[in-house]
Amino acid sequence: MRFTKHILVVAAAAFALAAVSCHKVDDERIPYAPVYIPFTTSGDWDTFGVSGAMLTNSFIKSQGIPEGYFYTDLAQTGFGGVLLVSNFSGEPRAYDLSCPVECRRDIIITVDGEVAVCHTCGSTYDIFNAGAPVDGPAAQHHYGLERYNVSSGNGTIFRIITN
Repeated sequence: MRFTKHILVVAAAAFALAAVSCHKVDDERIPYAPVYIPFTTSGDWDTFGVSGAMLTNSFIKSQGIPEGYFYTDLAQTGFGGVLLVSNFSGEPRAYDLSCPVECRRDIIITVDGEVAVCHTCGSTYDIFNAGAPVDGPAAQHHYGLERYNVSSGNGTIFRIITN
């Protein structure tokens, strides 16, 4: 009986420690806003997308960013805009540009090397590793960047970014 009680206490302590030490990253803090950025040809993707490893580009329809990209009436760029990156393997990833700590359209992250930085709260994010928080309030609260889908299109679209 004493041994069983000891095992139960140890198991409860291990469970409590695991619950405290394992933190899930919250990457759904940004208010929902539609995302639809089509690339109709491989040439569009090569010009405005991320056609190689470690490349980035930002899309903000209301500001005409990037310059020269043709936004259709259906195009939408999320809450604060879209950051498109390619990881070390050249696989495309997309995130909302709004800082998940600030949750405001007008406070967006900027790319600085291998991380994105919010100059308002000081948070940094690993843009080549699922938008995970690296430092600052985002790391303390486990707030990651809002992720969007990048997929191959159908016959009329080469690639597409959606939510």
